[in-house]
Amino acid sequence: FTLLFGTLINAQSDKKAEELLQKVVDKISAYDNFKAQLSYTMVNKEMDIDEKKTGHIFVKGNSYRIEMEGQIIISDSQTIWTILVDSEEVMISDVEESDESISPNKILTTYNKDYKASFDHNNKYKNADLKEVHLKPEEGKQFEEMSILINEKNLTLENFSVYDKNGNVFTYHIINLQANLDLPADTFVFEESKYPDMDIIDMR
Repeated sequence: FTLLFGTLINAQSDKKAEELLQKVVDKISAYDNFKAQLSYTMVNKEMDIDEKKTGHIFVKGNSYRIEMEGQIIISDSQTIWTILVDSEEVMISDVEESDESISPNKILTTYNKDYKASFDHNNKYKNADLKEVHLKPEEGKQFEEMSILINEKNLTLENFSVYDKNGNVFTYHIINLQANLDLPADTFVFEESKYPDMDIIDMR
Protein backbone atom coordinates (compact mmCIF):
# COMPACT_ATOMS: atom_id res chain seq x y z
CA PHE A 1 0.00 0.00 0.00
CA THR A 2 4.01 3.44 -1.84
CA LEU A 3 5.16 6.43 -3.87
CA LEU A 4 3.62 9.87 -3.32
CA PHE A 5 0.67 10.92 -5.41
CA GLY A 6 1.13 10.99 -9.15
CA THR A 7 -0.86 12.56 -11.94
CA LEU A 8 -4.30 14.05 -11.38
CA ILE A 9 -7.45 12.24 -12.39
CA ASN A 10 -8.14 12.83 -16.05
CA ALA A 11 -10.66 15.37 -17.32
CA GLN A 12 -13.47 12.82 -17.58
CA SER A 13 -13.69 12.68 -13.79
CA ASP A 14 -16.29 14.57 -11.78
CA LYS A 15 -14.53 17.89 -11.15
CA LYS A 16 -15.75 18.33 -7.56
CA ALA A 17 -14.87 14.73 -6.64
CA GLU A 18 -11.43 15.23 -8.16
CA GLU A 19 -10.84 18.42 -6.18
CA LEU A 20 -11.93 16.82 -2.90
CA LEU A 21 -9.64 13.84 -3.47
CA GLN A 22 -6.73 16.12 -4.25
CA LYS A 23 -7.23 18.07 -1.01
CA VAL A 24 -7.12 14.82 0.99
CA VAL A 25 -4.04 13.65 -0.93
CA ASP A 26 -2.27 16.95 -0.27
CA LYS A 27 -3.05 16.80 3.44
CA ILE A 28 -1.84 13.22 3.91
CA SER A 29 1.25 13.74 1.76
CA ALA A 30 2.30 16.68 3.93
CA TYR A 31 2.63 14.46 7.01
CA ASP A 32 6.12 13.41 8.03
CA ASN A 33 4.58 10.21 9.39
CA PHE A 34 1.32 8.96 10.82
CA LYS A 35 -0.19 6.23 12.96
CA ALA A 36 -3.77 4.97 12.92
CA GLN A 37 -5.95 2.20 14.24
CA LEU A 38 -6.96 -0.07 11.40
CA SER A 39 -10.05 -2.25 11.01
CA TYR A 40 -9.89 -4.61 8.03
CA THR A 41 -12.44 -6.89 6.39
CA MET A 42 -12.18 -9.19 3.39
CA VAL A 43 -15.45 -10.42 1.91
CA ASN A 44 -16.13 -12.79 -0.97
CA LYS A 45 -19.82 -13.68 -1.13
CA GLU A 46 -19.43 -16.46 -3.71
CA MET A 47 -16.81 -18.23 -1.58
CA ASP A 48 -18.61 -17.46 1.69
CA ILE A 49 -15.60 -15.61 3.10
CA ASP A 50 -15.99 -12.88 5.70
CA GLU A 51 -12.73 -12.15 7.52
CA LYS A 52 -12.30 -9.38 10.07
CA LYS A 53 -9.13 -8.12 11.73
CA THR A 54 -8.05 -5.09 13.75
CA GLY A 55 -4.68 -3.55 14.42
CA HIS A 56 -2.46 -0.54 13.85
CA ILE A 57 -0.65 0.98 10.91
CA PHE A 58 2.43 3.22 10.91
CA VAL A 59 3.57 5.05 7.76
CA LYS A 60 6.58 7.24 7.02
CA GLY A 61 7.24 8.10 3.40
CA ASN A 62 7.51 4.80 1.53
CA SER A 63 8.03 2.76 4.71
CA TYR A 64 5.25 1.19 6.73
CA ARG A 65 4.47 -1.19 9.56
CA ILE A 66 1.21 -3.07 10.11
CA GLU A 67 0.47 -4.93 13.34
CA MET A 68 -2.69 -7.00 13.07
CA GLU A 69 -3.78 -10.06 15.09
CA GLY A 70 -0.83 -12.41 14.95
CA GLN A 71 0.82 -10.83 11.95
CA ILE A 72 3.34 -8.02 11.62
CA ILE A 73 4.32 -6.56 8.24
CA ILE A 74 7.37 -4.30 8.06
CA SER A 75 8.68 -2.52 4.98
CA ASP A 76 11.61 -0.14 4.69
CA SER A 77 10.46 0.72 1.12
CA GLN A 78 12.83 -1.84 -0.44
CA THR A 79 12.06 -5.07 1.43
CA ILE A 80 8.96 -6.51 3.10
CA TRP A 81 9.17 -8.74 6.18
CA THR A 82 5.95 -10.62 6.98
CA ILE A 83 6.09 -12.04 10.49
CA LEU A 84 3.58 -14.83 11.21
CA VAL A 85 3.62 -15.07 14.99
CA ASP A 86 1.56 -18.27 15.38
CA SER A 87 3.47 -20.11 12.62
CA GLU A 88 6.82 -18.79 13.90
CA GLU A 89 7.84 -17.82 10.36
CA VAL A 90 9.25 -14.69 8.76
CA MET A 91 8.83 -14.34 5.00
CA ILE A 92 11.10 -11.86 3.20
CA SER A 93 10.21 -10.41 -0.20
CA ASP A 94 11.09 -7.42 -2.38
CA VAL A 95 8.77 -4.45 -2.75
CA GLU A 96 7.10 -4.53 -6.16
CA GLU A 97 7.41 -1.32 -8.12
CA SER A 98 4.82 -2.11 -10.78
CA ASP A 99 1.64 -0.11 -11.29
CA GLU A 100 -0.34 -3.11 -10.08
CA SER A 101 1.40 -3.33 -6.72
CA ILE A 102 -0.38 -1.87 -3.73
CA SER A 103 0.74 -0.70 -0.29
CA PRO A 104 -0.76 1.35 2.55
CA ASN A 105 0.85 4.59 1.46
CA LYS A 106 0.08 4.00 -2.20
CA ILE A 107 -3.58 3.43 -1.36
CA LEU A 108 -3.68 6.56 0.77
CA THR A 109 -1.85 8.86 -1.63
CA THR A 110 -1.99 7.54 -5.18
CA TYR A 111 -5.55 6.29 -5.59
CA ASN A 112 -6.18 9.27 -7.86
CA LYS A 113 -3.80 8.05 -10.57
CA ASP A 114 -5.37 6.59 -13.72
CA TYR A 115 -8.83 6.48 -12.16
CA LYS A 116 -12.05 8.34 -12.97
CA ALA A 117 -13.66 9.82 -9.88
CA SER A 118 -17.35 10.43 -9.24
CA PHE A 119 -19.55 10.97 -6.21
CA ASP A 120 -21.92 8.20 -5.16
CA HIS A 121 -25.16 10.04 -4.39
CA ASN A 122 -27.09 6.84 -3.62
CA ASN A 123 -25.57 6.30 -0.17
CA LYS A 124 -26.73 8.81 2.42
CA TYR A 125 -25.09 9.31 5.82
CA LYS A 126 -26.32 10.90 9.04
CA ASN A 127 -23.20 13.05 9.01
CA ALA A 128 -23.72 15.38 6.05
CA ASP A 129 -19.95 15.98 5.85
CA LEU A 130 -19.36 12.39 4.68
CA LYS A 131 -18.97 12.03 0.94
CA GLU A 132 -18.51 8.73 -0.90
CA VAL A 133 -16.33 8.76 -4.00
CA HIS A 134 -16.10 5.91 -6.52
CA LEU A 135 -13.00 5.38 -8.60
CA LYS A 136 -13.13 3.39 -11.82
CA PRO A 137 -9.76 2.38 -13.29
CA GLU A 138 -8.53 2.39 -16.82
CA GLU A 139 -8.67 -0.92 -18.68
CA GLY A 140 -6.14 -3.54 -17.66
CA LYS A 141 -5.92 -2.65 -13.99
CA GLN A 142 -5.95 -5.35 -11.31
CA PHE A 143 -8.73 -3.67 -9.35
CA GLU A 144 -12.20 -3.13 -10.78
CA GLU A 145 -13.04 -0.17 -8.59
CA MET A 146 -12.45 1.59 -5.28
CA SER A 147 -14.94 3.26 -2.96
CA ILE A 148 -13.65 5.99 -0.65
CA LEU A 149 -15.49 7.65 2.24
CA ILE A 150 -14.21 11.14 3.04
CA ASN A 151 -15.10 13.68 5.71
CA GLU A 152 -15.35 16.79 3.57
CA LYS A 153 -15.13 19.18 6.53
CA ASN A 154 -12.01 17.68 8.12
CA LEU A 155 -10.49 16.33 4.88
CA THR A 156 -9.99 12.96 6.55
CA LEU A 157 -10.18 9.50 5.03
CA GLU A 158 -12.78 7.49 6.95
CA ASN A 159 -12.54 4.21 5.03
CA PHE A 160 -11.95 2.78 1.60
CA SER A 161 -12.88 -0.44 -0.18
CA VAL A 162 -10.98 -2.15 -2.98
CA TYR A 163 -12.85 -4.49 -5.35
CA ASP A 164 -10.70 -6.96 -7.29
CA LYS A 165 -11.51 -9.10 -10.32
CA ASN A 166 -11.87 -12.27 -8.23
CA GLY A 167 -14.91 -11.01 -6.35
CA ASN A 168 -12.96 -10.00 -3.23
CA VAL A 169 -13.82 -6.77 -1.42
CA PHE A 170 -11.11 -5.44 0.91
CA THR A 171 -12.30 -2.68 3.27
CA TYR A 172 -10.03 -0.62 5.52
CA HIS A 173 -11.42 1.63 8.25
CA ILE A 174 -9.01 4.34 9.39
CA ILE A 175 -9.58 5.24 13.06
CA ASN A 176 -7.91 7.94 15.15
CA LEU A 177 -5.19 8.94 12.70
CA GLN A 178 -2.33 10.79 14.43
CA ALA A 179 0.29 12.62 12.38
CA ASN A 180 3.89 13.77 12.86
CA LEU A 181 4.71 11.58 15.85
CA ASP A 182 8.06 10.85 17.46
CA LEU A 183 8.23 7.22 16.33
CA PRO A 184 10.95 4.85 17.57
CA ALA A 185 13.90 4.52 15.21
CA ASP A 186 13.29 0.78 14.69
CA THR A 187 9.61 1.14 13.71
CA PHE A 188 10.34 0.31 10.06
CA VAL A 189 13.31 -1.98 10.65
CA PHE A 190 13.28 -5.77 10.97
CA GLU A 191 15.69 -6.97 13.67
CA GLU A 192 16.25 -10.70 13.42
CA SER A 193 17.57 -10.86 16.99
CA LYS A 194 14.05 -10.08 18.25
CA TYR A 195 12.71 -13.26 16.64
CA PRO A 196 15.34 -15.91 17.53
CA ASP A 197 13.08 -18.97 17.28
CA MET A 198 11.44 -18.18 13.96
CA ASP A 199 12.17 -19.74 10.58
CA ILE A 200 13.40 -17.17 8.06
CA ILE A 201 12.05 -17.82 4.56
CA ASP A 202 13.74 -15.61 1.97
CA MET A 203 11.52 -15.40 -1.12
CA ARG A 204 13.59 -12.81 -3.00
